[in-house]
Amino acid sequence: MKAMLVTHYGPPEEMELRELPSPKPGANQVLIDVKACGVNFPDVLMLADKYQFKPALPFPVGGEVAGIVRELGEGVSNVKVGDRVAVSIGNGGFAEQVLADSRRIIPVPANVSFEVASAFIVTYGTSYHALKDRARLKAGETLVVLGAAGGVGLSAVELGVAMGAKVIAGASSQEKVDLAIKHGAADGFVYPRLPLSRDQQKALSDTIKAKTDGKGADVLYDPVGDQYAEPALRAMNWEGRYLVIGFAAGEIPKIPLNLTLLKGCDVQGVFWGAFTGRNPKAANEDLRAIMGMISEGKLKPDVSATFSLADSAKAVRLLQDRKAMGKVVVTM
Repeated sequence: MKAMLVTHYGPPEEMELRELPSPKPGANQVLIDVKACGVNFPDVLMLADKYQFKPALPFPVGGEVAGIVRELGEGVSNVKVGDRVAVSIGNGGFAEQVLADSRRIIPVPANVSFEVASAFIVTYGTSYHALKDRARLKAGETLVVLGAAGGVGLSAVELGVAMGAKVIAGASSQEKVDLAIKHGAADGFVYPRLPLSRDQQKALSDTIKAKTDGKGADVLYDPVGDQYAEPALRAMNWEGRYLVIGFAAGEIPKIPLNLTLLKGCDVQGVFWGAFTGRNPKAANEDLRAIMGMISEGKLKPDVSATFSLADSAKAVRLLQDRKAMGKVVVTM
């Protein structure tokens, strides 16, 4: 089988396409012929040796795959050869075949494409966990989403709308805001590019307050971080919930804790990968619920670009340069 390997830390263009032997499934494992692999920001971080989990070199990136079950390991009874499946694997998806824990498998209905099935696990799983489990978002509340045109951002927009919230989308261009509105956001705003002056930070806070009828955000979903974090936190409603998703803008922000006192608000960390490891049953139930909503047409993951395995460096580069809108997928 072919696999795109990270042989050393560096830019995505230095990954190497190699021929490897097909892996053999062990107990509770399945071998999957990969049809599509979703690309996520952790893939960018792994290439730079900046991610929390550090696979041993060489390795393929790619944490979520969809494909067809090829072979079963000992003790597997919940799937059969030929089943259409999707699964989160952490890394390894930039390959024609992968091994996966059968207990984490999600069935893929016939009316859901492999591209879409590979594009929802990390993004929609993260957002569903964030909004349902962490923020306990209620119908009628106002949800502000930063980075609203990215993979996780668009998923948060769609899920927020499905949960009955009024969603306000923030992004770095009007084109991106328009995409979020197309996916259900009620309104949106364009925030300036880094670095931000103090006046720009204050203007961002004022914009969020104005878009939320002067009250501030009940829930704020932030996968961007950096200099956007403090002005966003200043624009929280009383007893709001600020969700720390990630730091796609670069720097991990340092925030004045007195803001949480003044707002009576919570700052909540969201680490979906750790949640799946600590509570795999609940995580699997969440993913099956999301897949059901996709199959029913209630959610529509936006696959904006696809690349072949040989061109997978271009897929990662799109995310690294923050040019991706929606989800980017590598197909085999």
